[in-house]
Amino acid sequence: MFKPTRSLVAAATLVASLGANTLSLEPVTVTASAHGGNELQAPYAVEIYTQRDIEKTHAQTLYEFLNHATSVVTTPAYGNPFAQKIDMHGYGQENGYQNIVILLNGRRLNNVDMTSQLLSSIPLNAITKIEISKGSGIVTAGDGANAGVINIITDTVNTNSLTLYGGTYRTHDAALNLSHATDKVQFNLAGETYRNGGTRRIDSDGSKDEKSLTTGTFNLTYAPLSSLEIRLGGDFSNMDTIYGGSMTLDEYNADPTQEGSVDYGWGPSPSGSTHQKLTTRALTAGAGIDLSERLTLNADLYHETKTSEYVTYNSSADYTYDSAKAYLDYSDEKFSFRIGADGFKGERVGKTILDKESAAAYATGSYTYGNETVQLGYRFEKVRYDNQQNFNRDEKLHGIDAGLNHRLNTEQSFFASYSRSYQSADIDRLFSYWTGAFKGYVDPMEANTYTLGYNWIQPHNKLKISLFYADLNNEIYYYADPTYVASKNTNIDKSHKYGLDLYNQWVISPEWNALVNYNYVRATIDEETQNGENYAGKALPGVSNHNLKVAVTYMPNPATALTLTQLYRSKAYALNDFSNDFSQRQEAYKSTNISLTYTQKEYELFAKINNLFNESNGIWIRDDAIYPVDFTTTAIAGVKFIF
Repeated sequence: MFKPTRSLVAAATLVASLGANTLSLEPVTVTASAHGGNELQAPYAVEIYTQRDIEKTHAQTLYEFLNHATSVVTTPAYGNPFAQKIDMHGYGQENGYQNIVILLNGRRLNNVDMTSQLLSSIPLNAITKIEISKGSGIVTAGDGANAGVINIITDTVNTNSLTLYGGTYRTHDAALNLSHATDKVQFNLAGETYRNGGTRRIDSDGSKDEKSLTTGTFNLTYAPLSSLEIRLGGDFSNMDTIYGGSMTLDEYNADPTQEGSVDYGWGPSPSGSTHQKLTTRALTAGAGIDLSERLTLNADLYHETKTSEYVTYNSSADYTYDSAKAYLDYSDEKFSFRIGADGFKGERVGKTILDKESAAAYATGSYTYGNETVQLGYRFEKVRYDNQQNFNRDEKLHGIDAGLNHRLNTEQSFFASYSRSYQSADIDRLFSYWTGAFKGYVDPMEANTYTLGYNWIQPHNKLKISLFYADLNNEIYYYADPTYVASKNTNIDKSHKYGLDLYNQWVISPEWNALVNYNYVRATIDEETQNGENYAGKALPGVSNHNLKVAVTYMPNPATALTLTQLYRSKAYALNDFSNDFSQRQEAYKSTNISLTYTQKEYELFAKINNLFNESNGIWIRDDAIYPVDFTTTAIAGVKFIF
């Protein structure tokens, strides 16, 4: 429960910053969709955020934006702010990221091992649109799209700008964005450098969990002919971060900024703190050609290398990912279809060499007649593993997306969708990191997801409501034996999830804007027994039933915007608590944020305070194993030059 004074704040925070007082809402085109329509016509649940939506939050990272403004939940992975866990639709803080496919200009960011998608590598100022498809997307996005797909777009013309800010805990940041477009050439260049002096002590000498990040991206499009487009892109990132280990409940309650004492003998420092360096390099090349007025062929190649070095443990791993995709698009006034093929090979070289490969073909199409839009698609995917020790295995996987949208009028629509999706095991589930030896097979997960929804998009109000139910077989998880003897990666035989998504963006008056993003979810284990213990009827740990992001923006004049935002996530069972009987539970997450922006044609001044009331937040792994996150008040102030 909120304290009384904070309840008033929360009531006043009915939403996130929406824009100038001339804001008019309208349906936005769904870029990643093969059905070629806008969000009002979409036969599935979708959230869309534009460049201006992102800018107005003054988020410091993409993780922060997703966690503060969307239905997605992000949490630092065991304290690491640059590699956070991602969850949507109740797949859990532990494994949710493996049930979401994240695309950057078409390139998959999902990894072959148990490393979450590295969203810190994307400069936030380079993003022009984010599309979140929920309970859909398996046909075009592939393996892992059970909760849905997050599509991130940076390859369109952006605003030329230079942003500088500084803040508490020796935080400073500089971000540059340049774009240029002619009849034949379109070019985008963006980069960012970020430094933070640390918010938590990691040793008895008072050293802090310092971190730094440098990222850059470019996209070049050249059209030598009106029917031909050639694309080239690339991005890089260098990350250096120190993050603390876990602590006991008494330590957390006394002072979440202290180093803690729980390391279980894993780390050379008393607190078990970790120093990690991450580097990424990616290149993309592609082309699109109009074969006719309605038929287009696209092909793209992607090459990515990554190095993850754990300085603390003198351990490192190198990754090489190569992928290709090609698809043929047809579109007319009523009918559109896409036929495509994908290929991927991922290799990790560390203590051992491990590979995971996949190849897929798919077809999807939509037909609009009157007020109805029908979409149907099918995907076949073959996944192969290789541990360089004469072990290999193939899995043949099948995915289906189907949906119907019925438009009541130019502002309202109903939709119903069905998805049969899947997730194959990553290499860490099957093979030992240290020896590469086969540990035992983990079956692919299958999910049948049903969604019903309603859209009402008016010039001053955008309302979206959807209900979903997911029936799962062989949900993949790590069984953490309390005695550490029988721990293993395995499958939950049967489980289910259901919930409600509510999104409402409201221009109340020329001075007041509001937005509410609320998600209710229940995730339950139906059949599973491990080590003689029956988990049937237990709640999946790490899943909060309620996730609320609500705020309000006041604009006394066209240049000034004051935004107050309240974040709330309800209690959950600790990540290892599959029996639901630990004495400690994941506490509710609470944060109140306030920002002030003053905008002119050539510059923008801004200031923001996160966690205004200094709430303590943390991630519970088990009893007395807590990683503090977002546990202190932070503030930034800066200027954005627009030219």
